[in-house]
Parts: sequence; structure tokens; C-alpha cells
Amino acid sequence: MITKEEILEIATLSKLYVSEEKLDDLTKAMGDILAFADTINAAGAQAEEYEGLEGLSNVFREDEVLPSYPAEEILQNAGGGENGYFPVKKRK
Repeated sequence: MITKEEILEIATLSKLYVSEEKLDDLTKAMGDILAFADTINAAGAQAEEYEGLEGLSNVFREDEVLPSYPAEEILQNAGGGENGYFPVKKRK
């Protein structure tokens, strides 16, 4: 459980201001976050090895280089291109 004093200390170290109205909500929210983290930590310690992963193989296909359209043909749609690249206007 996290206390209001700890929240204020964290806020001070973070150079943040926490108003009195928000302190209760923030304390509860931080407590919920820490409780969730504790739940995750406990689950990791209790986890058993899952046996349903045996016999799996790589489900990704091998990379395959395929022919593409010629660059000149693609750059026609961009007004011909410049030196083999699409011309792009600079942002102001």
C-alpha cells in the first residue's frame, strides 16, 4: 500500500505539483498499479512449464526476393522523379 506522503515525495522528486484534491485519487491509482505489479510478479513465480509447445516449428515463411516494377515506371507517377527518388517538398 502506498501512502499520501510517499506520493508527495515522488512528486517532489519528479518536480511535479499534486493538489490536495487529486492526492486521494492519485494515491488510489498508484496503489492499484502496485497491486497489479504484485499480481504479475506472483504469477511469474508460480508459473509452471507449459507442455503444449512441443512439436511446433517456425510458422514464418522464408524471405523471398521477388521482381518489382522498374523504378522508371514507378517514378512516372511522381512526375518522373529526381535521380531515381521521389521528390519531396521540405516542410517550412
